[in-house]
Amino acid sequence: MAKKQTADGLTQLKAQLKSGDFARLYVFYGEERYLLEHYLGLLRKKLLDGPAEDFNYHRFPQGAVDLQALTDAVEAVPMMAERTLVQVDDYDLSKLGEAGREGLTSILSDIPDYCTVVLVYDTVPYKVDGRYKKLKAALDAGVAVEFVRQSQRELSAWIRKHAMAGGKDISDAVCEYLTFRTGGAMTTLESELQKLTAYAQGREITRADVDAVVIPVLDAQVFEITDAISAGHFDQALTTLRQLLTMQQEPILILAAIGSQMRRLLCARTCLGAGKGEEGLGDLLKAASGRAPHPYVLRKTMAAARQLSDGYCRRAVRACMEADWQLKSSAADPGRTLELLLLTLREEGRRG
Repeated sequence: MAKKQTADGLTQLKAQLKSGDFARLYVFYGEERYLLEHYLGLLRKKLLDGPAEDFNYHRFPQGAVDLQALTDAVEAVPMMAERTLVQVDDYDLSKLGEAGREGLTSILSDIPDYCTVVLVYDTVPYKVDGRYKKLKAALDAGVAVEFVRQSQRELSAWIRKHAMAGGKDISDAVCEYLTFRTGGAMTTLESELQKLTAYAQGREITRADVDAVVIPVLDAQVFEITDAISAGHFDQALTTLRQLLTMQQEPILILAAIGSQMRRLLCARTCLGAGKGEEGLGDLLKAASGRAPHPYVLRKTMAAARQLSDGYCRRAVRACMEADWQLKSSAADPGRTLELLLLTLREEGRRG
């Protein structure tokens, strides 16, 4: 695995964009595509700003990399400029044979000082087998920048900045709710903020505005189902489920999201039994999934868990596992299986 320079890599990149002293090799990867595209655009503008930009920019889309063509692009001298930029998209290093690894290693180890190569990863994961030491060393000599999902605090500041640019205010609570409804991806947030600033009648964007304008991601919609179940509002949960099925959402994905929330509720009950609150639950869920839970989900989950019993949560998790088995191993109607799951959860809720 190449060095993960999440903070260092981005810090280096920012400093180099400011100083103009660029590396010869960058690797851009990570979940937050908005930031990746933003910094890729800044890098391209800094390197290629001028009348001959198109002549000095060489891009290899996914699946279109020929090592000889890549060599030619890297060695091509700048035209009416000081530098060239070579962008390679989703180059799957795990599928390279020995000759391919040696060829790529040779190219990346001898990039001319007038050229910058950027390996961009979006649909293909960025990883290199540690056994291929020469290739790994060539990659490690560059600057690896992982663009991670932003924290709620960072997203709230970013949202407020964009809202203010549109002449609107927005509270931290509504920022949090907006990131929950959208999934927190900045590309989605940007488009939804444009709609919200145009729609909101008052100076401040409200939660009601978000409900009226923003189409929630699947996880947010399913959370409404599990939240209604926890509160004993099974008719509401069933109505939302049927709406999702009418929209042709995949039943297996709906079930996976319901099961995930039921497991979170069971974890919350465990934390409560150990005398721990939201912080303890957050640590536990992060350790299990590798990612901190959304603060809105964390708060709502802990509040719901206080109204439920350990026994109910265990039975709910078991019911989800049984529904999963039915969906994957029989010819049962998926929609009917999910409806029966909600009915089972209702009966288990009555048992307490």
